Amino acid sequence: MRLIFAGTPEFAQLAMAALHVGGHDIVLVLTQPDRPAGRGMKLQPSPVKQWSLEHHVPVAQPRSLRLDGKYPEDAVAARQALLAANADAMVVAAYGLILPQWVLDLPPKGCLNIHASLLPRWRGAAPIHRAIEAGDTLTGITIMQMDAGLDTGDMLLVRTQAILPADTTAALHDRLAVLGGEAIVQALAEIDHLKPLPQPAEGVTYAHKIEKAEASLDWTLPADLLARRIRAFDPFPGMTVPLASTSGQETLKLWQAVAEPAEHPAEPGTVLRADASGVRVACGQGQLCLTQLQRPGGKRLNAADFLRGCPLQVGQRLVQG
Repeated sequence: MRLIFAGTPEFAQLAMAALHVGGHDIVLVLTQPDRPAGRGMKLQPSPVKQWSLEHHVPVAQPRSLRLDGKYPEDAVAARQALLAANADAMVVAAYGLILPQWVLDLPPKGCLNIHASLLPRWRGAAPIHRAIEAGDTLTGITIMQMDAGLDTGDMLLVRTQAILPADTTAALHDRLAVLGGEAIVQALAEIDHLKPLPQPAEGVTYAHKIEKAEASLDWTLPADLLARRIRAFDPFPGMTVPLASTSGQETLKLWQAVAEPAEHPAEPGTVLRADASGVRVACGQGQLCLTQLQRPGGKRLNAADFLRGCPLQVGQRLVQG
């Protein structure tokens, strides 16, 4: 098919590459404007744009697609490009802009979305993070016929994926990205025979965008929830705790942890034990055994290596103030 592809991060880029390998002709790409990144904060193209430039695919980067919005000139230019593309269908994956009705109505076979959850669970921006945080054991990919709602369209194809006990968002993302590419290729191959299935009204949850403010670890919460959040927020934004040092206060990042039964009662945030097996800290329920930590400007280290450079004492508090 002649396809328009709309997406921005690596998740979308892998799906686009799968479509290309599958023999589809990607005639136009929509992706987010370049953003500053890295230490020099230089403008960087998205993974989707990088792939498109390497494969000589035309790219449009409108700030909005709303003809009556803040950037109508961007929307008008995008409309002209979409019309000129004369595509059969549009595939969308983690694009980052809402598609207005005029875009949804444009391709003859509609707009298909690759969503990283088993809809209607975890509609929204961060389905992988929220599934891990909630303790789900199963997720997957839903290929959906898009409508004007937030991930509310009819389902065309569903593929499942187990969430493993040690999965981080990074690890699960990579498996789902591959699965998403496989699923969209299959869906397009069977597009004329797939039966749209309305999403059930029961079981709707929303995966709200991950905010940096969520990174600060609250020791009064149960240890099992905190362990899941640490996995869910890897690689972004990374869970953080304050540490008082001789030079003031620094912020540690926590990357791996295991929830355990409490060894003895203590105020949440109190170090109970610190050795090569981990740094054990009291929580609201149970205790958290921290096994991979990072100091500002340093590398991720296992507990043994971390403690050699930053010894922690039993009774020390890892809390603000």
